[in-house]
Amino acid sequence: MTNKPKPWIFTASCPSRLGTVDVVTRFLAETGNYVLEMQSFDDRELERFCIRVEFRPERDGFSEEAFNEAFAKRAAEFSMEWQLTAPDHRPRVAILVSKYDHCLNDLLYRFRTGQLNIEIPVIISNHPDLKSLADWHGIPYYHLPITPDTKAEQEAEVWKLIQQYDAELVVLARYMQVLSPDLCSKLDGWAINIHHSLLPGFKGAKPYHQAWEKGVKLVGATAHYVNNDLDEGPIITQGIQPVNHAQYPEDLIEKGQDIERVTLFKAIRYHIEKRVFLLGQRTVVFAD
Repeated sequence: MTNKPKPWIFTASCPSRLGTVDVVTRFLAETGNYVLEMQSFDDRELERFCIRVEFRPERDGFSEEAFNEAFAKRAAEFSMEWQLTAPDHRPRVAILVSKYDHCLNDLLYRFRTGQLNIEIPVIISNHPDLKSLADWHGIPYYHLPITPDTKAEQEAEVWKLIQQYDAELVVLARYMQVLSPDLCSKLDGWAINIHHSLLPGFKGAKPYHQAWEKGVKLVGATAHYVNNDLDEGPIITQGIQPVNHAQYPEDLIEKGQDIERVTLFKAIRYHIEKRVFLLGQRTVVFAD
């Protein structure tokens, strides 16, 4: 089976005003670029317009530099901020993980099979448990233990590694540590976390046991950007499934972990495919 060619991706946002769609589509047509898919949204509360376009150049010699230079003249009138993403771009993703391996395993499988168009240059953990998994994939694994007394030093090492490996995205794949405000500030808008949907009702140890005891009928997961509000950053996507009286805590945990895997994968894919626009504490997500 022939792989479908990946398109160029154009994303932009600007203040709401007449002609925002036209300035994009007219420019693409005039420069010989065929629109394959287009999504747009106008936020009436913030009066902010967002657009995402997948396109295919129809003329030889397409130049990203020339595209940006020419479009800048059109965009200036609309105070438009934009980004062009090449088909062959594979974002470098640093993964942070603790002992739970279900999300990491899933991401490595999707990376290995090409379902996620990314590079994973480094895995960082506060435990040694998952090193063999990283070794099998040939990915450097750094064990950086942490205690309350060494938190600042450990996070400094984490940040150093993120920079050293030129990460464009950081994923907390069940990294069971609360990040400091300083590290949250550095990662604001480009780090994704996953957690179960039982928060804030069931905090602390054994949340699924607490939920089972209260007769919860839904379990799920939330993937969001990291910020200084613990587990309350801008939400990218969520997943949910019903449960019933015949399912015990271990069943809820198993189902919850399945949802976490899929939800985190979707959030990462939406991010790297430029489907997410951050508007303050809210997001516009052009899910496919």
